[in-house]
Amino acid sequence: MSWAPHRCDPDAIAPAVHLEGAVCLLGRYPALAGADLQVETGEVVALRGPNGAGKTTILRLCAGLLPVAQGEARVLGHDLRTDQREVRRRVGLVGHHTALYDDLTVAENVRFWGRAAGAAESDCDAALARLGLDGRLHDLPASRLSAGQRRRASIAAMVARRPELWLLDEPHAGLDEAGRDLIDALIAEAGDQGATVLLASHEHDRVARIDPRIVEVDGGMALDPLGSAPAAPSGPAPTRGASDVA
Repeated sequence: MSWAPHRCDPDAIAPAVHLEGAVCLLGRYPALAGADLQVETGEVVALRGPNGAGKTTILRLCAGLLPVAQGEARVLGHDLRTDQREVRRRVGLVGHHTALYDDLTVAENVRFWGRAAGAAESDCDAALARLGLDGRLHDLPASRLSAGQRRRASIAAMVARRPELWLLDEPHAGLDEAGRDLIDALIAEAGDQGATVLLASHEHDRVARIDPRIVEVDGGMALDPLGSAPAAPSGPAPTRGASDVA
């Protein structure tokens, strides 16, 4: 099965993510305080930093789910100030919450989210098989899944869409060793086939196995070695523990 994005054109979309002095407010406080980040099409990049650094905020911003308060933010060639809807159609986000409907089976969940994004049924079936969900788990209600099984189902629903940009927040969470190896293989396949992967993880040894480019995030700033050092905006300093910051 190919996980190549449906619409990816490396010549037309460069970089896949471009943040310059990006500020994102959660309430009165800047969860991102002037982040600089550039991710090229087809690249695999890992965000690394302590709890509250802003990693999850960067992922949600790139998914078109949070507004840009200041600075420049472009994803897949689209300005996040004006084209959030188009960005949402072309990226896939797997966050801390699995977004599965408990009263639907595993297969029904994957097909529901796949069809909502225009995925073919064959892509949904291939994703179920690739994530090991085509056997006894296929027709099991989501309410009966373990944490690791829910993670697999959530990732299957994302990869079935074959998005251009994969946004993964702690993708190995809740998985056993076999599941973690599977996620590593999927990330490698996605990069090889032209998708861009941006992930956040605390598991440094595990992430090292997929050999991504590492970007340090701290205090609401992305310290991207390919970009310039960001300057903090005026206003209240970022606070640890703000909602939705990981």
